[in-house]
Amino acid sequence: MGMSGLLREIASTYDADAGTKRGVIGQIVLRGVAERTDLSLPPSLFAKGYGGQASAAATPWIGVFDPAINSKPGKGLYLAYIFSADLKTVSLTLQQGITHLEDRLGRGQARQDHLRRQARRLRGAVARQRRAGWIDEPILRHHADRPRAYEAASVIARSYELSELPDDGVLGDDLAYAAGLLKRAAVAQEAWYFSDGDGELEVNFAPDARGSHSEDPLAGFHPKDSSDYVANIVARQQVKKRHHEALIDSFGHHAVARGYTPTTRLMHPKDLVLHRTSEGQTPQDEWLVEAKVVRAENPTEAVRQVVGQLFEYSHFLYHERQLEEPHLIGLFTQDIGVYSGYLESKGIASIWRSDGGWDGSPSAERWDMTG
Repeated sequence: MGMSGLLREIASTYDADAGTKRGVIGQIVLRGVAERTDLSLPPSLFAKGYGGQASAAATPWIGVFDPAINSKPGKGLYLAYIFSADLKTVSLTLQQGITHLEDRLGRGQARQDHLRRQARRLRGAVARQRRAGWIDEPILRHHADRPRAYEAASVIARSYELSELPDDGVLGDDLAYAAGLLKRAAVAQEAWYFSDGDGELEVNFAPDARGSHSEDPLAGFHPKDSSDYVANIVARQQVKKRHHEALIDSFGHHAVARGYTPTTRLMHPKDLVLHRTSEGQTPQDEWLVEAKVVRAENPTEAVRQVVGQLFEYSHFLYHERQLEEPHLIGLFTQDIGVYSGYLESKGIASIWRSDGGWDGSPSAERWDMTG
Protein backbone atom coordinates (compact mmCIF):
# COMPACT_ATOMS: atom_id res chain seq x y z
CA MET A 1 0.00 0.00 0.00
CA GLY A 2 2.82 2.42 0.86
CA MET A 3 2.59 5.92 2.31
CA SER A 4 0.23 7.18 -0.37
CA GLY A 5 -2.25 4.37 0.28
CA LEU A 6 -1.99 4.84 4.05
CA LEU A 7 -2.74 8.56 3.84
CA ARG A 8 -5.74 7.90 1.60
CA GLU A 9 -7.01 5.20 3.93
CA ILE A 10 -6.85 7.51 6.94
CA ALA A 11 -8.64 10.27 5.04
CA SER A 12 -11.42 7.89 3.98
CA THR A 13 -11.97 6.15 7.34
CA TYR A 14 -11.24 8.71 10.05
CA ASP A 15 -14.22 10.23 11.85
CA ALA A 16 -13.57 12.57 14.78
CA ASP A 17 -17.20 12.13 15.90
CA ALA A 18 -16.73 8.37 16.27
CA GLY A 19 -14.44 8.73 19.28
CA THR A 20 -11.42 6.62 20.16
CA LYS A 21 -12.91 3.25 21.14
CA ARG A 22 -11.18 0.08 20.09
CA GLY A 23 -13.51 -0.77 17.21
CA VAL A 24 -13.42 2.61 15.44
CA ILE A 25 -11.95 1.93 11.98
CA GLY A 26 -10.01 5.19 11.58
CA GLN A 27 -8.42 4.71 14.97
CA ILE A 28 -7.50 1.14 14.11
CA VAL A 29 -5.67 2.33 11.01
CA LEU A 30 -3.74 4.94 13.00
CA ARG A 31 -2.83 2.53 15.78
CA GLY A 32 -1.49 0.12 13.18
CA VAL A 33 0.96 2.60 11.67
CA ALA A 34 3.78 1.58 14.03
CA GLU A 35 3.64 -2.01 12.73
CA ARG A 36 3.66 -1.11 9.04
CA THR A 37 6.63 -2.28 6.97
CA ASP A 38 5.57 -0.84 3.61
CA LEU A 39 6.08 2.88 4.25
CA SER A 40 9.65 3.13 2.85
CA LEU A 41 10.82 5.46 5.60
CA PRO A 42 14.36 6.88 5.49
CA PRO A 43 16.91 4.71 7.32
CA SER A 44 16.57 4.64 11.15
CA LEU A 45 13.30 6.63 11.18
CA PHE A 46 10.08 5.16 12.56
CA ALA A 47 6.42 6.19 12.38
CA LYS A 48 3.47 6.18 14.75
CA GLY A 49 -0.17 7.22 14.29
CA TYR A 50 -2.09 9.57 16.58
CA GLY A 51 -5.86 9.94 16.71
CA GLY A 52 -6.38 11.26 20.21
CA GLN A 53 -6.73 9.58 23.61
CA ALA A 54 -9.75 10.43 25.75
CA SER A 55 -11.34 12.21 22.80
CA ALA A 56 -10.66 11.95 19.08
CA ALA A 57 -8.21 14.42 17.56
CA ALA A 58 -9.71 17.10 15.34
CA THR A 59 -6.67 16.73 13.08
CA PRO A 60 -5.27 13.16 13.11
CA TRP A 61 -1.61 12.74 12.29
CA ILE A 62 1.34 10.42 11.78
CA GLY A 63 4.59 11.22 13.58
CA VAL A 64 7.90 10.31 11.91
CA PHE A 65 10.79 10.28 14.36
CA ASP A 66 14.56 10.12 14.16
CA PRO A 67 15.54 8.41 17.45
CA ALA A 68 18.92 10.15 17.38
CA ILE A 69 16.99 13.42 17.76
CA ASN A 70 13.66 12.65 19.41
CA SER A 71 11.33 9.69 19.94
CA LYS A 72 8.24 11.38 21.39
CA PRO A 73 6.09 14.25 20.14
CA GLY A 74 5.64 16.27 23.34
CA LYS A 75 9.00 18.00 23.24
CA GLY A 76 11.75 18.44 20.68
CA LEU A 77 11.74 18.26 16.88
CA TYR A 78 10.13 15.63 14.68
CA LEU A 79 8.29 15.21 11.37
CA ALA A 80 4.53 14.77 11.04
CA TYR A 81 1.87 14.17 8.41
CA ILE A 82 -1.02 16.22 9.83
CA PHE A 83 -4.49 16.07 8.27
CA SER A 84 -6.68 19.11 8.04
CA ALA A 85 -9.92 18.88 10.01
CA ASP A 86 -11.95 18.47 6.80
CA LEU A 87 -9.62 15.63 5.69
CA LYS A 88 -9.08 17.29 2.32
CA THR A 89 -5.37 17.99 2.77
CA VAL A 90 -2.44 16.40 4.59
CA SER A 91 0.76 18.29 5.36
CA LEU A 92 4.27 16.96 5.93
CA THR A 93 5.72 19.36 8.49
CA LEU A 94 8.87 19.77 10.54
CA GLN A 95 7.30 20.22 13.96
CA GLN A 96 8.24 21.43 17.41
CA GLY A 97 6.76 19.62 20.40
CA ILE A 98 3.94 21.60 21.98
CA THR A 99 2.67 19.82 25.12
CA HIS A 100 5.74 20.52 27.29
CA LEU A 101 4.89 24.22 27.10
CA GLU A 102 1.44 23.90 28.66
CA ASP A 103 2.52 24.30 32.30
CA ARG A 104 4.51 27.44 31.52
CA LEU A 105 2.44 29.09 28.79
CA GLY A 106 -0.96 27.43 28.88
CA ARG A 107 -2.81 26.34 25.74
CA GLY A 108 -3.66 29.65 24.15
CA GLN A 109 -2.14 32.56 22.29
CA ALA A 110 0.97 32.81 24.45
CA ARG A 111 2.04 29.30 23.45
CA GLN A 112 1.31 29.97 19.79
CA ASP A 113 3.35 33.17 19.85
CA HIS A 114 6.25 31.38 21.51
CA LEU A 115 6.17 28.54 18.98
CA ARG A 116 6.14 30.95 16.04
CA ARG A 117 9.16 32.82 17.42
CA GLN A 118 11.05 29.55 17.79
CA ALA A 119 9.96 28.43 14.31
CA ARG A 120 11.26 31.65 12.73
CA ARG A 121 14.66 31.14 14.33
CA LEU A 122 14.86 27.47 13.35
CA ARG A 123 13.72 28.29 9.82
CA GLY A 124 17.01 30.09 9.30
CA ALA A 125 18.84 26.78 9.69
CA VAL A 126 17.09 25.30 6.66
CA ALA A 127 16.57 28.41 4.54
CA ARG A 128 19.37 27.69 2.06
CA GLN A 129 18.03 24.16 1.44
CA ARG A 130 14.41 25.24 0.94
CA ARG A 131 12.72 23.79 -2.13
CA ALA A 132 9.94 25.32 -4.20
CA GLY A 133 6.47 24.40 -2.98
CA TRP A 134 7.39 24.29 0.71
CA ILE A 135 5.65 26.76 3.01
CA ASP A 136 6.06 27.93 6.61
CA GLU A 137 2.78 26.71 8.11
CA PRO A 138 0.05 24.29 7.03
CA ILE A 139 -3.62 25.30 7.22
CA LEU A 140 -5.47 22.78 9.38
CA ARG A 141 -8.92 24.40 9.23
CA HIS A 142 -9.92 24.06 12.86
CA HIS A 143 -10.38 26.65 15.61
CA ALA A 144 -9.29 24.48 18.57
CA ASP A 145 -6.03 25.28 20.31
CA ARG A 146 -4.15 22.08 19.44
CA PRO A 147 -4.52 22.37 15.64
CA ARG A 148 -3.62 26.05 15.87
CA ALA A 149 -0.59 25.16 17.97
CA TYR A 150 0.46 22.62 15.32
CA GLU A 151 0.27 25.39 12.72
CA ALA A 152 2.37 27.73 14.87
CA ALA A 153 4.91 24.99 15.66
CA SER A 154 5.67 24.28 12.00
CA VAL A 155 9.18 25.19 10.87
CA ILE A 156 8.56 24.23 7.24
CA ALA A 157 5.80 22.21 5.56
CA ARG A 158 4.60 20.67 2.30
CA SER A 159 0.82 20.36 1.86
CA TYR A 160 -0.91 17.86 -0.43
CA GLU A 161 -4.49 17.75 -1.64
CA LEU A 162 -5.80 14.25 -0.85
CA SER A 163 -7.67 14.21 -4.17
CA GLU A 164 -4.36 14.76 -6.01
CA LEU A 165 -1.94 12.97 -3.70
CA PRO A 166 1.43 12.21 -5.36
CA ASP A 167 2.68 8.66 -5.74
CA ASP A 168 5.01 6.98 -3.27
CA GLY A 169 8.10 8.03 -5.22
CA VAL A 170 7.35 11.74 -4.81
CA LEU A 171 6.21 11.33 -1.21
CA GLY A 172 9.37 9.36 -0.40
CA ASP A 173 11.60 12.02 -1.92
CA ASP A 174 9.82 14.74 0.06
CA LEU A 175 10.13 12.72 3.27
CA ALA A 176 13.87 12.11 2.72
CA TYR A 177 14.32 15.83 2.12
CA ALA A 178 12.37 16.66 5.29
CA ALA A 179 14.50 14.17 7.27
CA GLY A 180 17.60 16.09 6.18
CA LEU A 181 16.02 19.37 7.27
CA LEU A 182 15.18 17.78 10.62
CA LYS A 183 18.86 16.94 11.21
CA ARG A 184 20.00 20.45 10.30
CA ALA A 185 17.37 22.09 12.48
CA ALA A 186 18.28 19.82 15.40
CA VAL A 187 21.95 20.78 15.16
CA ALA A 188 21.03 24.46 15.04
CA GLN A 189 18.65 24.09 17.98
CA GLU A 190 21.33 22.45 20.12
CA ALA A 191 23.84 25.12 19.17
CA TRP A 192 21.28 27.77 20.07
CA TYR A 193 20.85 26.28 23.55
CA PHE A 194 24.62 26.47 24.06
CA SER A 195 24.95 29.95 22.57
CA ASP A 196 25.36 33.13 24.57
CA GLY A 197 22.65 35.58 23.55
CA ASP A 198 19.36 35.58 21.71
CA GLY A 199 20.23 36.47 18.13
CA GLU A 200 18.80 34.85 15.05
CA LEU A 201 19.99 31.42 14.00
CA GLU A 202 21.91 31.81 10.76
CA VAL A 203 23.10 29.25 8.25
CA ASN A 204 26.75 28.95 7.36
CA PHE A 205 28.01 28.95 3.79
CA ALA A 206 31.28 28.04 2.18
CA PRO A 207 33.50 30.62 0.47
CA ASP A 208 33.10 30.58 -3.29
CA ALA A 209 35.32 31.36 -6.20
CA ARG A 210 33.89 34.83 -6.61
CA GLY A 211 35.69 35.86 -3.47
CA SER A 212 34.10 35.66 -0.04
CA HIS A 213 36.63 37.92 1.61
CA SER A 214 37.30 41.53 0.89
CA GLU A 215 40.73 43.11 1.19
CA ASP A 216 39.91 43.93 4.80
CA PRO A 217 40.58 40.71 6.76
CA LEU A 218 38.11 41.83 9.43
CA ALA A 219 35.27 42.56 6.98
CA GLY A 220 33.29 39.50 8.03
CA PHE A 221 34.35 39.50 11.66
CA HIS A 222 31.59 40.85 13.89
CA PRO A 223 31.68 39.26 17.36
CA LYS A 224 28.85 40.18 19.69
CA ASP A 225 29.16 42.84 22.34
CA SER A 226 31.35 41.57 25.20
CA SER A 227 29.82 43.89 27.80
CA ASP A 228 27.56 42.50 30.52
CA TYR A 229 23.90 42.14 29.66
CA VAL A 230 20.74 41.47 31.66
CA ALA A 231 18.48 38.49 30.98
CA ASN A 232 14.99 38.22 32.47
CA ILE A 233 14.38 34.59 33.41
CA VAL A 234 11.07 33.52 34.99
CA ALA A 235 10.36 36.67 36.97
CA ARG A 236 13.94 37.21 38.14
CA GLN A 237 16.98 38.92 36.70
CA GLN A 238 20.40 37.50 36.01
CA VAL A 239 23.44 39.48 34.95
CA LYS A 240 25.43 37.38 32.52
CA LYS A 241 29.05 37.93 31.46
CA ARG A 242 29.76 37.64 27.76
CA HIS A 243 33.26 36.28 28.29
CA HIS A 244 32.56 33.97 25.35
CA GLU A 245 32.27 36.86 22.90
CA ALA A 246 35.27 38.68 24.37
CA LEU A 247 37.32 35.50 23.84
CA ILE A 248 36.30 35.31 20.17
CA ASP A 249 36.94 39.01 19.67
CA SER A 250 40.43 38.85 21.14
CA PHE A 251 41.48 35.72 19.31
CA GLY A 252 40.03 36.97 16.02
CA HIS A 253 42.31 39.99 16.06
CA HIS A 254 45.25 37.78 17.01
CA ALA A 255 44.45 35.51 14.04
CA VAL A 256 44.63 38.47 11.67
CA ALA A 257 48.14 39.24 12.90
CA ARG A 258 49.03 35.62 12.09
CA GLY A 259 47.81 35.88 8.52
CA TYR A 260 44.29 34.52 8.86
CA THR A 261 40.92 35.97 7.96
CA PRO A 262 38.36 35.46 10.76
CA THR A 263 34.66 35.29 9.93
CA THR A 264 31.67 35.28 12.26
CA ARG A 265 29.04 36.98 10.09
CA LEU A 266 26.44 34.52 8.70
CA MET A 267 28.32 31.62 10.29
CA HIS A 268 25.96 30.72 13.15
CA PRO A 269 25.88 28.14 14.73
CA LYS A 270 29.66 28.20 14.22
CA ASP A 271 31.54 30.44 16.66
CA LEU A 272 34.35 31.39 14.29
CA VAL A 273 35.78 30.31 10.95
CA LEU A 274 39.34 31.06 9.81
CA HIS A 275 40.87 31.10 6.34
CA ARG A 276 44.40 31.90 5.27
CA THR A 277 44.93 35.16 3.42
CA SER A 278 47.62 34.47 0.85
CA GLU A 279 48.20 36.38 -2.37
CA GLY A 280 44.56 37.39 -2.60
CA GLN A 281 43.45 33.85 -3.48
CA THR A 282 40.21 32.27 -2.31
CA PRO A 283 41.34 30.03 0.56
CA GLN A 284 40.73 26.29 0.31
CA ASP A 285 41.48 25.19 3.87
CA GLU A 286 39.06 26.15 6.61
CA TRP A 287 39.60 26.17 10.36
CA LEU A 288 36.45 25.75 12.48
CA VAL A 289 36.81 27.26 15.94
CA GLU A 290 34.53 26.49 18.90
CA ALA A 291 35.09 28.83 21.86
CA LYS A 292 34.39 27.89 25.46
CA VAL A 293 34.74 29.62 28.80
CA VAL A 294 36.46 27.45 31.44
CA ARG A 295 34.52 27.87 34.66
CA ALA A 296 35.68 27.32 38.24
CA GLU A 297 39.16 26.28 37.02
CA ASN A 298 37.68 23.01 35.73
CA PRO A 299 37.97 22.48 31.95
CA THR A 300 36.12 19.15 31.85
CA GLU A 301 32.68 20.41 30.81
CA ALA A 302 34.12 22.95 28.34
CA VAL A 303 36.18 20.23 26.65
CA ARG A 304 33.18 17.88 26.44
CA GLN A 305 31.10 20.57 24.78
CA VAL A 306 33.88 21.40 22.32
CA VAL A 307 34.24 17.76 21.26
CA GLY A 308 30.50 17.26 20.80
CA GLN A 309 29.84 20.46 18.93
CA LEU A 310 32.88 20.32 16.63
CA PHE A 311 32.15 16.74 15.58
CA GLU A 312 28.46 17.52 15.03
CA TYR A 313 29.17 20.62 12.97
CA SER A 314 31.86 18.87 10.95
CA HIS A 315 29.44 16.06 10.11
CA PHE A 316 26.20 17.92 9.47
CA LEU A 317 27.49 21.24 8.14
CA TYR A 318 30.33 19.87 6.00
CA HIS A 319 30.31 16.09 5.47
CA GLU A 320 26.56 15.82 4.73
CA ARG A 321 26.78 18.79 2.36
CA GLN A 322 29.70 17.15 0.59
CA LEU A 323 32.03 19.98 1.57
CA GLU A 324 35.65 19.50 2.49
CA GLU A 325 35.76 18.97 6.23
CA PRO A 326 37.56 21.67 8.24
CA HIS A 327 40.46 21.63 10.65
CA LEU A 328 39.01 21.66 14.18
CA ILE A 329 40.06 23.96 17.01
CA GLY A 330 38.88 24.30 20.61
CA LEU A 331 39.46 27.82 21.93
CA PHE A 332 39.52 28.28 25.72
CA THR A 333 39.87 31.07 28.24
CA GLN A 334 42.66 29.24 30.09
CA ASP A 335 45.04 26.28 29.98
CA ILE A 336 43.12 22.99 29.77
CA GLY A 337 46.03 20.84 31.00
CA VAL A 338 45.97 17.14 30.07
CA TYR A 339 42.91 17.68 27.93
CA SER A 340 45.09 19.30 25.28
CA GLY A 341 46.69 15.94 24.46
CA TYR A 342 43.29 14.27 24.57
CA LEU A 343 41.90 16.70 22.01
CA GLU A 344 44.95 16.26 19.76
CA SER A 345 44.33 12.51 19.77
CA LYS A 346 40.82 13.24 18.47
CA GLY A 347 42.09 15.49 15.68
CA ILE A 348 41.16 18.71 17.52
CA ALA A 349 43.75 21.42 18.15
CA SER A 350 43.47 23.50 21.31
CA ILE A 351 44.37 27.13 21.96
CA TRP A 352 44.08 29.06 25.21
CA ARG A 353 44.91 32.42 26.70
CA SER A 354 48.29 32.73 28.36
CA ASP A 355 50.17 35.59 29.97
CA GLY A 356 50.51 38.16 27.23
CA GLY A 357 49.43 35.91 24.38
CA TRP A 358 48.14 32.53 23.26
CA ASP A 359 49.43 29.01 23.89
CA GLY A 360 48.27 25.85 22.23
CA SER A 361 48.72 22.26 21.20
CA PRO A 362 51.23 21.04 18.58
CA SER A 363 48.72 21.42 15.74
CA ALA A 364 48.02 25.02 16.73
CA GLU A 365 51.75 25.73 16.82
CA ARG A 366 52.24 24.09 13.42
CA TRP A 367 49.55 26.39 11.99
CA ASP A 368 51.32 29.41 13.56
CA MET A 369 48.30 30.32 15.71
CA THR A 370 50.11 30.66 19.04
CA GLY A 371 52.39 33.32 20.41
